[in-house]
Amino acid sequence: MENTIYDLIIIGSGPAGLSAAIYAQRACLNTVVIEKTGISGGQILTTSEVDNYPGLPGIGGFDLGMKMRQHAENLNSQFVTGEVAKIAKIQDIFQITLTDGGILRSRTLIIATGASHQKLGIPGENSLTGMGVSYCATCDGAFFRGKDTAVIGGGDVAVEDAIFLARICRHVHVIHRRDRFRAAKVLSDRLLSLENVTVHWNSIPLSIVGENTVSGLTIEDKETKVQKTLDVNGVFIAIGMAPDTDLVRGLIDLNPAGYIAADETCRTSVPGIFAAGDVRTKQLRQVVSAVSDGANAVYSAQRYLEEGR
Repeated sequence: MENTIYDLIIIGSGPAGLSAAIYAQRACLNTVVIEKTGISGGQILTTSEVDNYPGLPGIGGFDLGMKMRQHAENLNSQFVTGEVAKIAKIQDIFQITLTDGGILRSRTLIIATGASHQKLGIPGENSLTGMGVSYCATCDGAFFRGKDTAVIGGGDVAVEDAIFLARICRHVHVIHRRDRFRAAKVLSDRLLSLENVTVHWNSIPLSIVGENTVSGLTIEDKETKVQKTLDVNGVFIAIGMAPDTDLVRGLIDLNPAGYIAADETCRTSVPGIFAAGDVRTKQLRQVVSAVSDGANAVYSAQRYLEEGR
């Protein structure tokens, strides 16, 4: 494989990467997908229900990810499990070095590495991660059935997490630093209608309490400065995502927030490198827009290979 020079290497196997793999096979490009964990799907694997993907209302995130992977495999897409350590451009060829020492080469690249959960940076967060602190309600919510939990955040993901947890938990506390949610109104209204949910407006988390497991969350009212500790067994953090762009920092242009500067064509500042999905600058980060990016990125890569642009 190290002696092969591919037409295209796709780094990442979330919806954008899998869509790119499908379109690349249909375009007859010699392509390989590099995925870090050996499990495709990206963030949707941790989503209990995807209700806005056209034609598949209510499908589970894991099921959708597996369907996308199966579609790519049915077209004979190649997958390699490994973590990219370095990207270098040698003349007109991109060289990808993996952490295990493996090397792959290609004429074009699609960066589809997605984004990662942002952290609060408060006492107890790191030490209790996996012991009551979680960043994925659909992954870990079942462990807190019949217990009290807290969700930190006010966007779509936080509100969706709180709604999900309210179905199985005794009580859910939602901590939000503002006086209204940033989430879609339909989601906000649904959450506020639930009897076993308490919203703590204009509040911030100060620390997560517990020895071997979470036993509480200390919060502060921003206006009154009054502090209190909520008796909860689980804390779910949903305050946003950070792009996984450390790999390309210094290689291609990023915006101030760290996202790859690329428009709908998915072209980056380096000819031959394209960005797709949550990792690039864009207005909407959803499965449907990631899939669209994958198709656009392959089209742009194909034009680059044929026309040099």
